[in-house]
Amino acid sequence: MSSTRSQASSSYAAFHQRSITQRDAFWAEQAGLIDWQTPPRQICDYSKPPFAKWFVGGTTNLCHNAVDRHLKDRAQQPALIAVSTETGREQVYTFADLHLEVQRMAAALLSLGVTQGDRVLIYMPMIPEAVFAMLACARIGAIHSVVFGGFASGSLATRIDDAEPKVIVSADAGSRGGKVTAYKPLLDEALRQSRHQPASVLLVDRQLAPMPLVPGRDQLWSALREQHLYTPVPVVWVDATHTSYTLYTSGTTGKPKGVQRDTGGYAVALAASMKYIYEGQAGETYFSTSDIGWVVGHSYIVYGPLIAGMATILYEGLPIRGMDGQPDPGIWWRLVEKYKVTRMFSAPTAVRVLKKQDPVYLKRHDLSSLKALYLAGEPLDEPTAQWISDALHVPIIDNYWQTETGWPILSIANGVEKTPGKFGSPGVPMYGYDVKLISESTGEELTGPDQKGVLAIEGPLPPGCMQTVWRDDARFVNTYWKSIPGRLIYSTFDWGVRDQDGYFFILGRTDDVINVAGHRLGTREIEECIASHTNVAEVAVVGVADALKGQVALAFVVARDASGLGEAQARLRFEGELMQVVDRQLGAVARPSRVLLVQLLPKTRSGKLLRRALQAVAEGRDPGDLTTLDDPGALQQVRELLAGKS
Repeated sequence: MSSTRSQASSSYAAFHQRSITQRDAFWAEQAGLIDWQTPPRQICDYSKPPFAKWFVGGTTNLCHNAVDRHLKDRAQQPALIAVSTETGREQVYTFADLHLEVQRMAAALLSLGVTQGDRVLIYMPMIPEAVFAMLACARIGAIHSVVFGGFASGSLATRIDDAEPKVIVSADAGSRGGKVTAYKPLLDEALRQSRHQPASVLLVDRQLAPMPLVPGRDQLWSALREQHLYTPVPVVWVDATHTSYTLYTSGTTGKPKGVQRDTGGYAVALAASMKYIYEGQAGETYFSTSDIGWVVGHSYIVYGPLIAGMATILYEGLPIRGMDGQPDPGIWWRLVEKYKVTRMFSAPTAVRVLKKQDPVYLKRHDLSSLKALYLAGEPLDEPTAQWISDALHVPIIDNYWQTETGWPILSIANGVEKTPGKFGSPGVPMYGYDVKLISESTGEELTGPDQKGVLAIEGPLPPGCMQTVWRDDARFVNTYWKSIPGRLIYSTFDWGVRDQDGYFFILGRTDDVINVAGHRLGTREIEECIASHTNVAEVAVVGVADALKGQVALAFVVARDASGLGEAQARLRFEGELMQVVDRQLGAVARPSRVLLVQLLPKTRSGKLLRRALQAVAEGRDPGDLTTLDDPGALQQVRELLAGKS
């Protein structure tokens, strides 16, 4: 049964059903959550599927909705709280302050020749100027393209060539865990490799690394800011369908895939999500631990909280490092206490890092302001969810979405109706998303409970989702809408099941399915089993080619307490216990061929697990671009284990 049918009597089910069957009336109401200069003539133009145009004829501005409209009632309220445990700096900008700084940045960009529709590539650490640059672009109708800070030169060059920015905004360096990464040499090398050359490069000097300037091209932000301290820059009202930004999906190979987002639909979607999903109230504080280089940073560090009139925390640093540079696993909780954070958004990986620390750090701070913790970015396993729930005593709300969608596909909309979540499930379909489970082989919809299928979305995608792939409509159609036989339907490329109550469970990517002797198994299923063992902190399972069975499962495990696993016999006993757990829960066919104990798993700096790299190393292949890898030693340890050297 679908969630709508199984909860037909609930107010949320009716709310969701109306968003599907009375689409235009529903979204016309949500459009009232933002300011328009010109109201839309047509709510949704879906005359050329799968391309959807939302709020056609309307004009608005993202920066106005995030900043200017709050000046009347909350000019002196905190808007942007910038905290860096790397430099020990902590600075609070009110909405009035933010308004001034964004205009200064906008004036600087205008002086460098940026006009409406031009691209500005932002390659920056988590500093206030990065937010100023994003909002300044939105203010003047330019299109920003944020590239994760510290990306290697080759990857950056391909994004420069695809976006063709008129200006690049960057900085001398970023820092993580006390290790400084000089950005300017990486950027200079990228520009040497790229075909496209920007007219100017605008640089923030943090005094962290040498930054030689290229005469005639490179400009210092400090100098241009001084020139434009009081230069007024009015907002440019743009069509609702005007492109606000492009964002390149992580892990792309070959030609980058730029997710293209509109303006009006995105603003409405974020305003609605802050009301119905995140329940953010103007005057409160929101803390997302993500990075502006990823979609969560765009939606729920910068635009979403500010549109809702909330203060938002911009955090540079590790979850276990304090302002003095010393270890402090309670730093996030200190910020929750100090700034009275009501809504917090993080990733399961970050929680697992904290789970390995002494719980005393959690108990040192007054967390009474916190009303909920939201987690996304990867599947949330039940043991991790239970641990943080017991520690915080607030609702732990999983949500599932993608760079392509911009806001949650599956979650719990407590702003519509208070609904219990289920650990291990990101929830039910959010309003506007007509979610289906589809048979990969036949294209038929699976309507019964506990049937495994591809999670797909019937068109049109709701407001806020990608318009297309930047400059490549054919790729948008062929990649996302034609992978399921006989149907024009959006594929998430994730396996899922739905239980009898309508809650969805994500089983892993369709291309992460392990085919063991004809049996199709999702990596998530095996990971869930292994993670249920009390001494497992983290686990990653990949499928590895096998001459006999086609593929076998290989598990990489980080123990919560490795002190008793020093001897080979103890490790074998522990591995045997994990095998038995899988045998009991899934059967012998899902048993990993090997369980390798590692000290850490390879992850990006945003905390995303690099399963593809693990699989490549296990199969003796080149793991590819590892420029976002947080600690190269993680893969080296795996190589040594597989070679029998460790």
